[in-house]
Amino acid sequence: MKILIANLGSTSVKYRLFDFSSGDGELLVRGGIERVDDHAVAIEQVQCELKEGGWIASEADLTAVGFKTIMAEGITGCLELTEEVVESMEMCNYVAPAHNPPYIRGIRLFAEKMPEIPLVGLFETAFYQWVPESSSRYAVPKSWHDAGVRRWGFHGASHKFIAERSAELLGREDVASRARNLYIDDAGSQVDGSTLRVVSCHLGGSSSVTGILNGAAIGNSMGLSPQSGLPHNNRVGDLDSMAVLHMMRRDGLSIDEVEQALCSESGLKGLSGGRNDIRDIQSAADRGDANSRLALEVFVNSVRHWIGAYFAQLNGLDALVFTAGIGENRAAIRAEVCANLDQLGIQLYPSKNNSTKAEEAVISSEDSTVKVLVIPTNEELVVAREVKRFLDNKQN
Repeated sequence: MKILIANLGSTSVKYRLFDFSSGDGELLVRGGIERVDDHAVAIEQVQCELKEGGWIASEADLTAVGFKTIMAEGITGCLELTEEVVESMEMCNYVAPAHNPPYIRGIRLFAEKMPEIPLVGLFETAFYQWVPESSSRYAVPKSWHDAGVRRWGFHGASHKFIAERSAELLGREDVASRARNLYIDDAGSQVDGSTLRVVSCHLGGSSSVTGILNGAAIGNSMGLSPQSGLPHNNRVGDLDSMAVLHMMRRDGLSIDEVEQALCSESGLKGLSGGRNDIRDIQSAADRGDANSRLALEVFVNSVRHWIGAYFAQLNGLDALVFTAGIGENRAAIRAEVCANLDQLGIQLYPSKNNSTKAEEAVISSEDSTVKVLVIPTNEELVVAREVKRFLDNKQN
């Protein structure tokens, strides 16, 4: 059983091919195409690379194509991407303008080019299906809530992987098993031992923090849309809703102008004066650029805010995990996030933190009562496993 996972961006197509003939998913090959102008041509190139590399003889060798889909109106979970489901995704294009449209275009192109192959999506919101209602509700009229205005949460595949892997590294196979089987057993299944409390920090071009209790999410810093929560590379993060109305009335901005400002000109880019890559921002800050230094401080402050929120909700922590591009590679950011948190039981081992880059490691000191971990995420593996599970259940 070979499952192709496609990660679709507005100007990129990345892929990984997994084999489930034996074991829990062996990665056969990975690749990607950047600066894509025509997704149809890019998908044809992916097909050619898989065939020329000998990974498949034809598309018939693929059991399914899986996608890390973002959100759809009124549905979540792991679903076959029928036209009805894709149309539900289109209903959320204005909520996730940077994410949903390229995925929808790509899904329809894959359907055209591989009409006999099932297309299955694991929605990013799926990991948050069992979040307590008090953590998902906004204080808005019921009619708004009924229309879907709530905290959905995102980066679900990444945080689910961290829930599984952190439990394994901490010797809690009971919790790891619960996290792996969450979509089968739901959050009502029990664990054998004491509770395991984890905060997962997915920090990258798009960032979020999730609280995890016994392998299940209790909340995510993102809310209705992937634009919320922490500042992102060029997306705003949390913002008082009245700010939008204020600027529209004050400067006569249109809805499209507001969307452009919040989704393309804000976040780290807006704070730093035009830079949206953390490497460029850090270099400029090191050279004394005040705006770039401010961007880093606002970002770190927001991460710490959400760690504190989930620390309180979980009544303590057993592990704090850093993952994704910034979390895995930027020791200075990790150090700033963890600075002066010794009263919460968080103490870094500086030399270990500074020497760790994109590899699994414990970076906390022996005196730290909270384990601080770096765990490279593997969203594609989570999606591939759930696609296989969906297909297995469909056959039974």
